[in-house]
Amino acid sequence: MGRSRHVGWVAAGLVLGAGACYCIYKLTRGQRQGDRGLRLRPSRSAEDLTDGSYDDILNVDQLQKLLYLLESTDDPIIIERALVTLGNNAAFSANQVIIRELGGIPIIGSKINNPNHSIKEKALNALNNLSVNVENQVKIKVQVLKLLVNLSENPAMAEGLLGAQVDSSFLSLYDGHVAKEILLRVLTLFQNINNCCKKEGCSAMQPTFPKGSLFFLLYGEECAQKMRALVDHHDADVKEKVTVLPKF
Repeated sequence: MGRSRHVGWVAAGLVLGAGACYCIYKLTRGQRQGDRGLRLRPSRSAEDLTDGSYDDILNVDQLQKLLYLLESTDDPIIIERALVTLGNNAAFSANQVIIRELGGIPIIGSKINNPNHSIKEKALNALNNLSVNVENQVKIKVQVLKLLVNLSENPAMAEGLLGAQVDSSFLSLYDGHVAKEILLRVLTLFQNINNCCKKEGCSAMQPTFPKGSLFFLLYGEECAQKMRALVDHHDADVKEKVTVLPKF
């Protein structure tokens, strides 16, 4: 049970990392937006800000306090409450910009790696809300990809990662026009998974991977075509990464 839940969070991270923006928008557009009937809080302590209701909008100073609290505390209860408050505030377009400009995306994203599953859930929810903003999407991809690259270095996670259901839009991250930083991360992800497969003998487990899984995406023909195209990429670092991957 514990392992299946962990894989579930990995799958959620993969969907975010794939930049399935429309799907995320569908999930979040039903949330309440606009300022009508909403109230701004007076200045309060950072801890007090975590007990807000959905109808409370925080201003810039309050959001900054909350992010500092989230970054500095180890108390799981406060972390979870801070993420809930940030997630609620991230449902409003103005705060999606403010939280990004305050450097909040990597602070929130770092909580995805927390061993507490409830904290993971609250962090992913906050990132979902933030991702409605187009400029936030690239930052959220890099943050989620960091987590996935770290997980892919563990051979014990290879089977779970490869079996996770992933939207086909994930392969768009291997297009040549994608920002170099993201492209290098997804290539490293593939490289790590391929190395783990060699150690764990994943090819022998191929029949157990369902269609729509990461395995079928990474080792399918569409991904192979993208890899062949990346061999001629203009950036030397990208070309070097591609050369150590399986020959397509």
